[in-house]
Amino acid sequence: MNSQPAHAAPPLLYFRSRALPLTAATLACVALVAAWAAHWLQDQPYFDHTARVPVVVLAPLLVSAAIGTSLHSHTDELDRTAASRWWPRRLLHLLALTAAAAGALAAAVPGHPEAYGVPAMVRNVLGATGVAAASAALLGARLSWLPMTVYGGAVYLAAPRTPGGAAAVWAWPMQPGPQGAAWAVAVTAYVAGAALLVVRGARPERG
Repeated sequence: MNSQPAHAAPPLLYFRSRALPLTAATLACVALVAAWAAHWLQDQPYFDHTARVPVVVLAPLLVSAAIGTSLHSHTDELDRTAASRWWPRRLLHLLALTAAAAGALAAAVPGHPEAYGVPAMVRNVLGATGVAAASAALLGARLSWLPMTVYGGAVYLAAPRTPGGAAAVWAWPMQPGPQGAAWAVAVTAYVAGAALLVVRGARPERG
């Protein structure tokens, strides 16, 4: 009679220990602010859809920080000593939040998909979340927001105005949607970060 509760306990423990409802609420708030900012910027005189670049760059940074921080566990020792395998839950955790963030932010920038619209937003969510996942595995979930924030801020300030070329690789968050090289970097970052997180889990933290 006790086998069913014991089997059901690990998933419940996993989701409770990572405060996923708070993370979901954060993603929703970021999406709402991004939608408002995107429309406000585009409605300004002498601006077009390229005015949404700050939203396309900064909103994925915020959601990736929320997702990375949610990978922190308050029951790390219990997680590692549990009989159940945790990697499927880590993978589901990351995929579900990535899909939710990408879908919500894609809805924030309708129209002009060929430039700074849905493709660019989804690409940046994937790339930024992949970096956050790798950072959680290497540095810990509490610091997972830091590498991508520093890199994204530097790229935002240093990227050339003309897209393409070598900048499509090192400044991928600033590229329009159709840039294949930028997509390759972002997808690689997501796959590598997800694999590292799933295999290793978030780095244990003290305090």
